[in-house]
Amino acid sequence: MTDTDGRSAVTGADRCRALLRLLPTPVRNPFAFGYLALLLGTTLFARFGDPDLVQRLQAASSSDAHNLLVRPVSALLLSGAWVAGPVWMPYFWAFLATVAPLERRVGGLRAAAVFAAGHVTATLVSQAVVVAAVAGGSLGTDALDALDIGVSYGVLTSLGALAGLLPAAGRVVALGVAGALVGNQLLTDHDLVTGVGHPVALLVGIALWGRLRRGPGLRTEPLWARVWPTRRTAPARSEV
Repeated sequence: MTDTDGRSAVTGADRCRALLRLLPTPVRNPFAFGYLALLLGTTLFARFGDPDLVQRLQAASSSDAHNLLVRPVSALLLSGAWVAGPVWMPYFWAFLATVAPLERRVGGLRAAAVFAAGHVTATLVSQAVVVAAVAGGSLGTDALDALDIGVSYGVLTSLGALAGLLPAAGRVVALGVAGALVGNQLLTDHDLVTGVGHPVALLVGIALWGRLRRGPGLRTEPLWARVWPTRRTAPARSEV
Protein backbone atom coordinates (compact mmCIF):
# COMPACT_ATOMS: atom_id res chain seq x y z
CA MET A 1 0.00 0.00 0.00
CA THR A 2 1.44 3.37 -1.03
CA ASP A 3 0.66 6.95 -0.06
CA THR A 4 0.31 9.96 -2.37
CA ASP A 5 4.07 10.63 -2.24
CA GLY A 6 4.86 7.26 -3.77
CA ARG A 7 6.06 5.78 -0.50
CA SER A 8 4.62 2.66 1.08
CA ALA A 9 2.79 3.16 4.38
CA VAL A 10 4.06 1.27 7.39
CA THR A 11 1.65 -1.41 8.59
CA GLY A 12 1.01 -2.80 12.04
CA ALA A 13 3.05 -5.87 11.13
CA ASP A 14 6.00 -3.62 10.30
CA ARG A 15 5.75 -2.02 13.72
CA CYS A 16 5.55 -5.40 15.42
CA ARG A 17 8.67 -6.54 13.59
CA ALA A 18 10.43 -3.32 14.59
CA LEU A 19 9.44 -3.89 18.22
CA LEU A 20 10.69 -7.48 18.12
CA ARG A 21 14.02 -6.23 16.80
CA LEU A 22 14.53 -4.43 20.10
CA LEU A 23 14.62 -7.72 22.02
CA PRO A 24 18.13 -8.92 22.85
CA THR A 25 19.39 -11.73 20.64
CA PRO A 26 22.79 -13.44 20.41
CA VAL A 27 23.43 -11.62 17.11
CA ARG A 28 22.17 -8.11 17.84
CA ASN A 29 23.02 -7.96 21.55
CA PRO A 30 25.59 -10.61 22.45
CA PHE A 31 26.57 -8.91 25.70
CA ALA A 32 23.05 -8.18 26.98
CA PHE A 33 21.71 -11.56 25.83
CA GLY A 34 24.62 -13.51 27.31
CA TYR A 35 24.46 -11.65 30.60
CA LEU A 36 20.72 -12.21 30.92
CA ALA A 37 21.24 -15.92 30.23
CA LEU A 38 23.88 -16.05 32.98
CA LEU A 39 21.58 -14.27 35.44
CA LEU A 40 18.71 -16.60 34.56
CA GLY A 41 20.93 -19.60 35.27
CA THR A 42 22.14 -18.34 38.65
CA THR A 43 18.61 -17.24 39.61
CA LEU A 44 17.21 -20.71 38.89
CA PHE A 45 20.09 -22.28 40.79
CA ALA A 46 19.47 -19.97 43.77
CA ARG A 47 15.80 -20.94 43.75
CA PHE A 48 16.02 -24.68 43.23
CA GLY A 49 19.55 -25.57 44.32
CA ASP A 50 20.69 -26.77 47.71
CA PRO A 51 20.16 -23.81 50.10
CA ASP A 52 23.40 -24.37 51.99
CA LEU A 53 25.42 -24.52 48.76
CA VAL A 54 23.68 -21.41 47.42
CA GLN A 55 24.42 -19.53 50.63
CA ARG A 56 28.10 -20.52 50.52
CA LEU A 57 28.51 -19.57 46.88
CA GLN A 58 26.80 -16.22 47.31
CA ALA A 59 28.87 -15.46 50.38
CA ALA A 60 32.04 -16.29 48.42
CA SER A 61 30.82 -14.10 45.53
CA SER A 62 29.90 -11.12 47.70
CA SER A 63 31.78 -7.88 47.14
CA ASP A 64 31.66 -6.95 50.83
CA ALA A 65 34.64 -5.21 52.39
CA HIS A 66 36.12 -8.41 53.79
CA ASN A 67 36.05 -10.25 50.45
CA LEU A 68 37.40 -7.20 48.62
CA LEU A 69 40.39 -7.21 50.95
CA VAL A 70 41.04 -10.97 50.68
CA ARG A 71 40.11 -11.69 47.02
CA PRO A 72 39.22 -8.42 45.26
CA VAL A 73 39.17 -9.64 41.64
CA SER A 74 36.91 -12.64 42.17
CA ALA A 75 34.62 -10.66 44.48
CA LEU A 76 34.13 -7.91 41.88
CA LEU A 77 33.56 -10.42 39.07
CA LEU A 78 31.33 -12.93 40.81
CA SER A 79 29.16 -10.43 42.68
CA GLY A 80 27.73 -9.40 39.31
CA ALA A 81 26.73 -12.97 38.45
CA TRP A 82 23.68 -12.94 40.75
CA VAL A 83 20.48 -10.93 41.04
CA ALA A 84 19.61 -9.38 44.36
CA GLY A 85 16.44 -11.33 45.00
CA PRO A 86 14.55 -14.41 43.83
CA VAL A 87 12.99 -12.97 40.64
CA TRP A 88 14.76 -12.67 37.26
CA MET A 89 12.09 -11.01 35.10
CA PRO A 90 12.59 -7.41 36.37
CA TYR A 91 16.20 -7.63 35.24
CA PHE A 92 15.09 -8.69 31.76
CA TRP A 93 13.08 -5.47 31.46
CA ALA A 94 15.91 -3.45 33.01
CA PHE A 95 18.41 -4.80 30.47
CA LEU A 96 15.91 -4.30 27.65
CA ALA A 97 15.57 -0.61 28.55
CA THR A 98 19.22 0.18 29.34
CA VAL A 99 21.97 -2.28 28.44
CA ALA A 100 20.51 -3.53 25.13
CA PRO A 101 19.90 -0.09 23.55
CA LEU A 102 23.29 1.10 24.77
CA GLU A 103 24.92 -1.94 23.15
CA ARG A 104 23.12 -1.28 19.86
CA ARG A 105 24.60 2.21 19.80
CA VAL A 106 28.16 1.65 20.98
CA GLY A 107 28.80 -2.07 20.43
CA GLY A 108 29.10 -5.02 22.78
CA LEU A 109 32.64 -4.42 24.02
CA ARG A 110 32.08 -0.79 24.92
CA ALA A 111 28.70 -1.57 26.52
CA ALA A 112 30.42 -4.23 28.63
CA ALA A 113 33.13 -1.72 29.59
CA VAL A 114 30.49 0.81 30.68
CA PHE A 115 28.68 -1.80 32.73
CA ALA A 116 31.91 -2.99 34.37
CA ALA A 117 33.08 0.55 35.11
CA GLY A 118 29.87 1.30 36.98
CA HIS A 119 29.82 -2.01 38.83
CA VAL A 120 33.45 -1.75 39.98
CA THR A 121 33.48 1.95 40.82
CA ALA A 122 30.18 1.97 42.72
CA THR A 123 31.17 -1.18 44.63
CA LEU A 124 34.54 0.19 45.71
CA VAL A 125 33.15 3.58 46.72
CA SER A 126 30.21 2.14 48.66
CA GLN A 127 32.37 -0.36 50.50
CA ALA A 128 34.91 2.34 51.32
CA VAL A 129 32.08 4.27 52.98
CA VAL A 130 31.14 1.13 54.92
CA VAL A 131 34.71 0.73 56.16
CA ALA A 132 34.79 4.38 57.20
CA ALA A 133 31.47 4.01 59.02
CA VAL A 134 32.72 0.93 60.87
CA ALA A 135 35.94 2.72 61.78
CA GLY A 136 33.93 5.67 63.06
CA GLY A 137 31.69 3.46 65.18
CA SER A 138 28.42 4.22 63.39
CA LEU A 139 28.22 0.67 62.01
CA GLY A 140 29.04 -2.65 63.64
CA THR A 141 31.85 -4.84 62.33
CA ASP A 142 29.30 -7.30 60.89
CA ALA A 143 28.72 -4.74 58.10
CA LEU A 144 32.13 -5.69 56.70
CA ASP A 145 30.73 -9.15 55.85
CA ALA A 146 27.21 -8.16 54.78
CA LEU A 147 26.14 -9.83 51.52
CA ASP A 148 26.64 -7.53 48.54
CA ILE A 149 25.64 -9.04 45.18
CA GLY A 150 23.62 -7.87 42.19
CA VAL A 151 23.78 -5.94 38.92
CA SER A 152 21.93 -2.73 39.78
CA TYR A 153 25.12 -0.66 39.61
CA GLY A 154 25.84 -1.76 36.04
CA VAL A 155 22.23 -1.20 34.98
CA LEU A 156 22.14 2.33 36.40
CA THR A 157 25.48 3.15 34.81
CA SER A 158 24.17 1.92 31.46
CA LEU A 159 21.06 4.07 31.86
CA GLY A 160 23.16 7.12 32.69
CA ALA A 161 25.46 6.50 29.72
CA LEU A 162 22.53 5.88 27.36
CA ALA A 163 20.97 9.20 28.34
CA GLY A 164 23.94 11.05 26.88
CA LEU A 165 23.37 9.44 23.47
CA LEU A 166 19.70 10.38 23.23
CA PRO A 167 18.16 13.57 21.82
CA ALA A 168 17.44 16.30 24.37
CA ALA A 169 13.88 15.17 25.15
CA GLY A 170 14.92 11.53 25.53
CA ARG A 171 17.84 12.56 27.72
CA VAL A 172 15.54 14.44 30.09
CA VAL A 173 13.20 11.44 30.32
CA ALA A 174 16.03 8.97 30.92
CA LEU A 175 17.65 11.11 33.60
CA GLY A 176 14.26 11.75 35.19
CA VAL A 177 13.59 8.01 35.42
CA ALA A 178 17.08 7.38 36.80
CA GLY A 179 16.71 10.16 39.35
CA ALA A 180 13.31 8.85 40.43
CA LEU A 181 14.69 5.33 40.90
CA VAL A 182 17.64 6.54 42.96
CA GLY A 183 15.53 8.99 44.96
CA ASN A 184 12.89 6.38 45.77
CA GLN A 185 15.58 3.99 46.98
CA LEU A 186 17.10 6.66 49.21
CA LEU A 187 13.71 7.50 50.73
CA THR A 188 12.38 4.00 51.25
CA ASP A 189 15.50 1.91 51.89
CA HIS A 190 18.10 3.05 54.40
CA ASP A 191 20.76 0.56 53.31
CA LEU A 192 24.07 2.43 53.29
CA VAL A 193 25.70 0.36 50.55
CA THR A 194 23.05 0.92 47.88
CA GLY A 195 22.36 4.43 49.15
CA VAL A 196 25.92 5.32 48.16
CA GLY A 197 26.41 2.90 45.28
CA HIS A 198 23.35 3.76 43.19
CA PRO A 199 24.04 7.51 42.85
CA VAL A 200 27.70 6.80 42.18
CA ALA A 201 26.80 4.29 39.45
CA LEU A 202 24.52 6.80 37.74
CA LEU A 203 27.21 9.50 37.89
CA VAL A 204 29.74 7.12 36.33
CA GLY A 205 27.45 6.66 33.34
CA ILE A 206 27.00 10.43 32.98
CA ALA A 207 30.76 10.95 33.24
CA LEU A 208 31.23 8.67 30.21
CA TRP A 209 29.09 10.79 27.85
CA GLY A 210 32.01 12.54 26.17
CA ARG A 211 34.00 9.37 25.60
CA LEU A 212 31.02 7.47 24.19
CA ARG A 213 30.00 10.31 21.88
CA ARG A 214 33.48 10.42 20.38
CA GLY A 215 33.57 6.66 19.84
CA PRO A 216 33.53 5.02 16.41
CA GLY A 217 30.42 3.49 14.87
CA LEU A 218 27.92 5.38 17.03
CA ARG A 219 24.31 4.89 15.91
CA THR A 220 22.32 8.09 16.28
CA GLU A 221 18.96 6.84 15.03
CA PRO A 222 16.37 7.48 17.78
CA LEU A 223 15.11 4.36 19.52
CA TRP A 224 11.48 5.19 18.82
CA ALA A 225 12.18 5.48 15.08
CA ARG A 226 12.70 1.72 15.05
CA VAL A 227 9.71 1.01 17.30
CA TRP A 228 7.21 3.33 15.61
CA PRO A 229 8.38 4.27 12.10
CA THR A 230 5.98 6.54 10.25
CA ARG A 231 6.67 5.46 6.71
CA ARG A 232 8.95 3.36 4.57
CA THR A 233 10.62 4.77 1.47
CA ALA A 234 9.93 2.85 -1.70
CA PRO A 235 12.78 2.07 -4.14
CA ALA A 236 13.57 5.04 -6.36
CA ARG A 237 12.24 4.85 -9.90
CA SER A 238 14.77 5.14 -12.67
CA GLU A 239 14.15 7.93 -15.16
CA VAL A 240 13.69 7.05 -18.78
